[in-house]
Amino acid sequence: MSTQQAQFTTYIIGETKKSDENWKEILGRYLFHWPLFLIALVFTIALAFVYLKRYKPVYDIKATLIVKDDSKSTNSKGQPLDDIGLTNNAQLIDNEIKVLKSRQLVNEIVNDLGLWVTYYRKDGLFSNSDGLATLDMYKDAPVKFVLLKKTGKLDNEGVKIRIIDAKSFTLYLPDKSTKIASFNEVFTNSFGTWKLIPSRNILQSKDKILFMAISEPETKTLELQQSIDASLSSKLGTAIDLTVSDINDKRGRDILNGLISGYYASSSDEKNRELKNTLDFLDQRLASLNGDLSTAESGIENFKSSKGLTDISSQTKISLENLQANDAKLNEANLQLSVINGIESYVNSGANSNKIPSAIGISDAALSSSIEKLANLQLTHDKMAADMPESNPEFDPINRQIKTTRAMIKESVKNIKSNLLDTRNKLQSYNNKFESSIRDIPTDERQFVNIKRQQSSKENTYTYLLQKREEVAVKYASNLSNNRIVDNAYSEEPKDPKALTYAIAFVFGLGLPIGVIYGRGALSTKIISAQDISDVVEIPVVGELPYEKSAESTTISSNKQNAISEELRALRIKLHYLHGKRETGRVTLVTSSVSKEGKSFISANISKALSLAFKKTVILELDMRKPKVAEYFGLSATHKGLSEYLNGKANIADIIQQVDKNSNLSLISCGSIVDNPSELLEKRELAKLIDKLKEDFDDIIIDSPPAHLVPDAIILSRLSDLTLYVVRQGYTDKKELQFLKQLQNQSQINNIGIVFNSLQRVKYGYGYQYDDSYYSNNSSSFLKPVFGDFKSRF
Repeated sequence: MSTQQAQFTTYIIGETKKSDENWKEILGRYLFHWPLFLIALVFTIALAFVYLKRYKPVYDIKATLIVKDDSKSTNSKGQPLDDIGLTNNAQLIDNEIKVLKSRQLVNEIVNDLGLWVTYYRKDGLFSNSDGLATLDMYKDAPVKFVLLKKTGKLDNEGVKIRIIDAKSFTLYLPDKSTKIASFNEVFTNSFGTWKLIPSRNILQSKDKILFMAISEPETKTLELQQSIDASLSSKLGTAIDLTVSDINDKRGRDILNGLISGYYASSSDEKNRELKNTLDFLDQRLASLNGDLSTAESGIENFKSSKGLTDISSQTKISLENLQANDAKLNEANLQLSVINGIESYVNSGANSNKIPSAIGISDAALSSSIEKLANLQLTHDKMAADMPESNPEFDPINRQIKTTRAMIKESVKNIKSNLLDTRNKLQSYNNKFESSIRDIPTDERQFVNIKRQQSSKENTYTYLLQKREEVAVKYASNLSNNRIVDNAYSEEPKDPKALTYAIAFVFGLGLPIGVIYGRGALSTKIISAQDISDVVEIPVVGELPYEKSAESTTISSNKQNAISEELRALRIKLHYLHGKRETGRVTLVTSSVSKEGKSFISANISKALSLAFKKTVILELDMRKPKVAEYFGLSATHKGLSEYLNGKANIADIIQQVDKNSNLSLISCGSIVDNPSELLEKRELAKLIDKLKEDFDDIIIDSPPAHLVPDAIILSRLSDLTLYVVRQGYTDKKELQFLKQLQNQSQINNIGIVFNSLQRVKYGYGYQYDDSYYSNNSSSFLKPVFGDFKSRF
């Protein structure tokens, strides 16, 4: 393997290890807060349990029907009917969907099924506190609410009862009192007069509490309209999918089946409206002609019998046949004129009546097409009017089309009427010629011809109308089966929500604590990891000290072995290298940004660690505002110290205190508190003192005030070889790093090393967890690290 390949491989392995370590740190941070996860999981799973106890499955009820689009079908079967102007109405699918969800149709379902009254029964432990049960009974209800007379609004009304037996019940009154009542007893309250009728299964609900929620039928209609979904199965077809959701699948099926039945009835009625009008017209004419025809036939027989007439001459027969043929044409022309006059009257009236006159007997294709178009437009108009007022702007386009179509019909009627009048005049002139030709025949034969002529005219008209009626009846019957049900209403078993509900509860139980912990960390302005430090300043972290509860005293000793002691010993070794391996006269300044970051604690303990390594060490307590080091060692705070020495009131021998009799550690305390410590530190005597101490001691540790609060640390850094800058995890603000960066850039403090103090690695997901169990011989301490800091894990 080449050098370049080796370097690349090493880089990848290093990155992989770093990534693994980051994941371990993140996982450790969250696992530290395990009580928070435990409580959240218990809470969310308990909520899921209660929800499932109260949950009622929701069924999706579906149905499918096909609406035939007659405008796309052939008209071969309907061609024989073209001469009476009755053709199929093309159905616009969008309009049919509106009809299916129309207020009128849905309101019929609400009233037919009694959906404005909902019956509930209190059932089980997890019913609502007000007695409103989770069991929706629908048609299985033991009673039926009957509204005899309505006097007020029904919205938000209810009747609550407890069934005693098959004849009586307890009625809960609005004032929270009760009353024993009987079934079929009439009651009157704020919304009207009503009674309860028991059903056959009344005793199955004995001692059960029932609640009847009553609402306005119009309100329930609006709710049901919004819950019904009707949509095209495919853009290329005419199948409509109907869906409604309900906690009672039987009610949902009844709603869709009732909707389809009502739609079919409504659709058939609307589509056959014109045909029904034509049939009624034909039936009336046929009934009238039937009587006239019977009278005419009887008159012929009576005339022949009274005159003894058995036959007529051949010339008379020819004249009679000519008259009959011409009369048939004249009758047809008169019938067509009658139809045209009816159409003309309708068009000129300007009324938008749904009773459009039939074009029976008119063979004009343009007129038939215009009348068919007007019928379709009027049908669409009526469907729209069922759901919106006439003033709605959506009516403007269709009203314009209706007006244009009426004008076309009026023009066609004018032309056809003119032609029919010409035809009738010609036929009438022919009749006059034929009538004059029979004036010369004998009187009896002439009278017979006139009677026979009238009978033949009525017979021809009757036969013609009867044929047309049969054609219209066939058309009427074919329209009844125009639409087809693909699937009646059906419902599938709802999916069991338990697994999904508990899974969601588990996810939320984990997600909520993760969100809280992450948010708390993301919003924190405190320094959490060494990465936070290296992101801002290019200063090495020379020591990482774990969290120590007993931070008010020195921790390290010759016979003490724990995590923090070992880290202090490691820091002691690093000091040797940071001072360039010098063995004597090493001056180390310990400072921080603000107070309570642990600088005095570290000063005391690193001094003790050096002395344990047989290094003659002296610690200078130069935090002359809040001295603490003497207290750590249990020495007198009133002993003469640096303030007395710098003011010329004491010499070196007077201010040096031995920490222990057999110890290598000495202390020069702060002495008396003065008002001008910064000016005092500027005196040359301090530099001379440190030079003298360098000759007598291996290490001089200076405990200084916080650098961001007072300038003392900057003054003292000029006298030191190394500065240990203390940063406390979870306490030091990140903005303090900017201050430290400024000190470094301006060379106000030289040779800086950061000591990362008070690390709680698992809590913050940083590094590894310090564990004293390796150093401890006490087997009873197992539970202490697990439960001793339980509170801190939140």
